[in-house]
Amino acid sequence: MTTVQKSEKVSIIPAPRPFRGEVTPPGSKSETNRFLMLAALSEGCTRLEEPLHADDTNRFMDALRASGATVRREDSCVEVEGTGRLPGGSSVTLGDGGTPTRFMIALATLARKPITIDGSARMRERPVSEGIEMLRTLGAKIDYLEDEGRLPVRVGGGEMPLGGALTVGRTASSQFVSAVLLLAPRLERGVDLIVGADSLTSPSYVELTIHALEKWGVPVQVQRDGAGKLLRITVPRTELRAASMKVEVDASSAAYFLAAAAIVPDARVLIRGLPRNSKQPDVACLAALVSMGASECSSTTGIGVEGTSIWRGIDIDASRWPDGALCLTAVASLAKGPTRIRGLETLKVKESDRVHVMAEELARAGCGIESTENSITVHPDRARATPVLIDPRGDHRVAMSFAVLGLARPGISIANPACVSKSYPAFWRDLHQLTGCVS
Repeated sequence: MTTVQKSEKVSIIPAPRPFRGEVTPPGSKSETNRFLMLAALSEGCTRLEEPLHADDTNRFMDALRASGATVRREDSCVEVEGTGRLPGGSSVTLGDGGTPTRFMIALATLARKPITIDGSARMRERPVSEGIEMLRTLGAKIDYLEDEGRLPVRVGGGEMPLGGALTVGRTASSQFVSAVLLLAPRLERGVDLIVGADSLTSPSYVELTIHALEKWGVPVQVQRDGAGKLLRITVPRTELRAASMKVEVDASSAAYFLAAAAIVPDARVLIRGLPRNSKQPDVACLAALVSMGASECSSTTGIGVEGTSIWRGIDIDASRWPDGALCLTAVASLAKGPTRIRGLETLKVKESDRVHVMAEELARAGCGIESTENSITVHPDRARATPVLIDPRGDHRVAMSFAVLGLARPGISIANPACVSKSYPAFWRDLHQLTGCVS
């Protein structure tokens, strides 16, 4: 099994016996997008080893190429000839990709000619106004072409933004904060980002951005309070040079295989190439799965878990890793006792309203569900495990989460399985090779 069409469905067969193996997921989507943006801003040829090749990152590369960058793709690497300032004069569409869209808007503020940026119908519903106001505060020229606060937008083609001080608090998404920080080395005044009274949204992803800048040689200054909370991030103007970077495997994709082994007694999986001290937020799934009963079996080559027959419900704050928490929500339906997962407010503006979709589909799968705007509580009820066809609403992470559940809960099928191509085109192949349970 290598590909599936949109009209098809995939059925998951409960694992008849423990499976053991190693999985190497594709490159990190978060790292790939950050490195692509820095490569476009740098002078010279940057080489990225093992980047993610999926819908989101491929559309970003296509947008960079259409706007004047030179992008060469191979199976295991990407080369980007950066100029520091895109020529522009293009119209680009980035589909459902939230990070590529917001990064491209920031990049386009430097363009010599205007760039028109659009997305899918769902992306047109997702928020961009907060980030656009941030960029305007720094001096960017951005115009809405249809509805105020929504895509499409026309960006750049005028004077370059100068940068300067910016105060930011809670936002609908952290992606524009990351975009501004990545853009900062190219701005005359850099960016002095001051965190307001409220904490930053998804600060763990902002930390990942700081790490990417530091790997590129940018002298980022960070102020924190006694608990480690970000208070101020100063990114000075810096000459960005081409670099050679290896992309870590994707922790978000790894979470599904870790969970798959965790819920099957005596199953074991090792995620090769993902260090336990990775800066990727979703590596926190490992500790969450252990708290529910799995055993950790990490090694020097990657992280891993072994499955358990004693699966406990937990109460956990997942605000620093909400994407990974989606998989945890699904497998919570197998636990002894309820599970409450908090800190999920950013999930309502993803590829789907993820809390709503997970609550609705888990209820159809036989669970008692309580949900709010930022939490979901799962009350397992396996007595009602009748066959169910899951509608992931085109959301890759919903589809993959229910695929994992199907390894222990009979009767799970998933419609539109091709939606996983957004982040992991080979997901069904890799899951089948590990478990033999994809039909």
